[in-house]
Amino acid sequence: MKPTSAPSPSQGAGSSGDGYLYEPVERFGEGLSSERPWNTAALAAVERLNGRAAMLGFLAAVVGEELTGKGILGQLAAMVGWLLG
Repeated sequence: MKPTSAPSPSQGAGSSGDGYLYEPVERFGEGLSSERPWNTAALAAVERLNGRAAMLGFLAAVVGEELTGKGILGQLAAMVGWLLG
């Protein structure tokens, strides 16, 4: 396997002289604040999935509280006691 290295500033953005293409070198944190359409489009589906998983977790906690009569901490204590018991 051929080791890869970042291109030197004299070679320009995207070229390294070894046949590989690299992204241009950015200042630290620049990619986090710059406007990139691929970044927002790619993260939209991930954020939607994360939100749905959080809603299901909250619903499971509420249903568990209704069924057991115990709050979240009581349910966790009962589960730990059951696992260790």
